[in-house]
Amino acid sequence: MTKMKKALYLKYLLIIVTVLSINSQSICYAQDLKSNIDSLLQEKYPPNGPGATFLISKNGNIIYKEAFGLANLELSVPMQTENIFEIGSITKQFTAISILMLMERRKLDLNDEITKFIPDYPTHGKTITIHHLLTHTSGIKNYTRMKEIRGISKNDLTPLELIDFFKNESMDFNPGEEFKYNNSGYIILGYIIELLSGQNYTNFVEENIFKKLNMSSSSYATHTKVIKNKVSGYHKRDDYVKNKYISYTLPYAAGSLISNVDDMLKWQEAIKKNLLISMESTQKAFTNYTLNNGKYINYGYGWHIKEINGISTREHGGHIFGFKSMGVYLPKEDIYVIGLNNCDCNSPTKITRELAILAAKY
Repeated sequence: MTKMKKALYLKYLLIIVTVLSINSQSICYAQDLKSNIDSLLQEKYPPNGPGATFLISKNGNIIYKEAFGLANLELSVPMQTENIFEIGSITKQFTAISILMLMERRKLDLNDEITKFIPDYPTHGKTITIHHLLTHTSGIKNYTRMKEIRGISKNDLTPLELIDFFKNESMDFNPGEEFKYNNSGYIILGYIIELLSGQNYTNFVEENIFKKLNMSSSSYATHTKVIKNKVSGYHKRDDYVKNKYISYTLPYAAGSLISNVDDMLKWQEAIKKNLLISMESTQKAFTNYTLNNGKYINYGYGWHIKEINGISTREHGGHIFGFKSMGVYLPKEDIYVIGLNNCDCNSPTKITRELAILAAKY
């Protein structure tokens, strides 16, 4: 072997060793990350209680997906990653994007007053816009905080009947003066979607989002239809009990959708890649809006705009009887974490945020 060939051989050998070393380190990091996450989630969701599914993606690729605990306590059915959950207020993301779709179709303007769509809505001389509804700054009374809701919780209501339930309540503040999380605003948004599209909310979201993104495990919740892989929901007092019955016409466009972790990743990727609306419209969803006095509210349209240890996040949780959910996206790191669980006693909010930061370190 000549000196030149020997030098080339040693150079190629060094490259191969370096590549193998990097790959080996990557595998070790991945195994270490999985081991750390498994340990955290196994402690939080033991095998003999209600469980959860978690998915973590980086750059759109799944780096972690596991299920814990039980999908059904009565039958001791283990949780699977394909299981379907009620996602509660994460539904608001789908409602907000639906409104932006209608905006792009020139069906509405975000500064339109709600009396354009509900002429008899009592605004008490105030200007309440679609923007106020989307950002929880309308001042409208939150109907889920009203004691009287217990009397209608099992009734099937039309959107207008539900709006009639809270519209005559006094306002909490003038529009734009405060941020106060408000389900009533998203009920009105759901009705506006129906009014302008000529479809009910269920069909609009199904045709314009779920079918387009192949989110085959996502739909509007139902008490009658058999849904494969749908888990049971629980509440804990002294022991576990089944979740309360409510008509899904009550959470409606503020909280009645169901999904699983794989479909939620499809949703996140579609938002990131502007598959449903333009980049300009997407930026509207992720603007950190301000009150009339200029104070930031840390909310866009359907997403909280926050930080974790100085890292920017877009996030939202959900809570409906028997279920809690949490989704966190780190835009700079392109890391997404979604956690869904089937007991409203064991929120995934804190640990989902922790997992996002943990994943960012690897």
